[in-house]
Amino acid sequence: MAEQKESSVLFSLKELMNLEEDRIKQEEDQKRRVEEEAARARAEAERRAREEEESRMRAAEEKRRAEEQRAREEAARLEAIRHGEVEKARLEAENRARMEQLSRQQEHEKELARLNTDKSKKRLVGIAVGVGLLAIGGLVGVAVIYSKAQQRERDLQAQLSDLTAKQEENNRKMSELNSKLATATTPEERAQLEQQIEDAKKKAAELAAAQQSVKTGGGAPRAGGNVAAPPPRALPKCKCAAGDPLCSEIPGQTCSP
Repeated sequence: MAEQKESSVLFSLKELMNLEEDRIKQEEDQKRRVEEEAARARAEAERRAREEEESRMRAAEEKRRAEEQRAREEAARLEAIRHGEVEKARLEAENRARMEQLSRQQEHEKELARLNTDKSKKRLVGIAVGVGLLAIGGLVGVAVIYSKAQQRERDLQAQLSDLTAKQEENNRKMSELNSKLATATTPEERAQLEQQIEDAKKKAAELAAAQQSVKTGGGAPRAGGNVAAPPPRALPKCKCAAGDPLCSEIPGQTCSP
């Protein structure tokens, strides 16, 4: 009976020890799980913190690059505007200089035309005086010569007026081309306008040469822009006797025998 009690007590003690060991083991397992959970939580928090920091740094870098790109674009835009203004001012100055040169050239040509007209009038007056002096011996012949001179003068004035109108039209066209050149935006357009301006300049030179030829007694320009040489002028036949002093008193006129 005593042995049974002792065995029962030993069994109970053993059970209690087993239960205590299980409790201790469970507490250790629980403590390990808590520590592992805490470690995982810390690692997760550190990972999120690193990712957030990296994301913040990437955003800051992208913002910095975007600001630098905007600054470069703004600087390029301002430089393009400044260059365009400088180029526009240069072209306007060149255009004004061309227009002033053309204006001076036109004024000079008008003055030459006026002087040539005055000379022609004086020459016609001299012929008229000569006709009066030769009223007895050469009235008919001088009248014919005077009529031809007047007709030639009218022809020359008509040619000069036509050439002057063409020159003014060419100058107006050149002015329009220069204005278009000042606002041209592409190299192809500028090249085309510059070629047209060069052609207009050549035409202006040809018209000026033709005007000069007309003013000096030549004819209108032939095809191709060359100036026609003045035709030979036939000497009038004297209506008075040889040795008559009246034949030599006509200013600017020589009689053929």
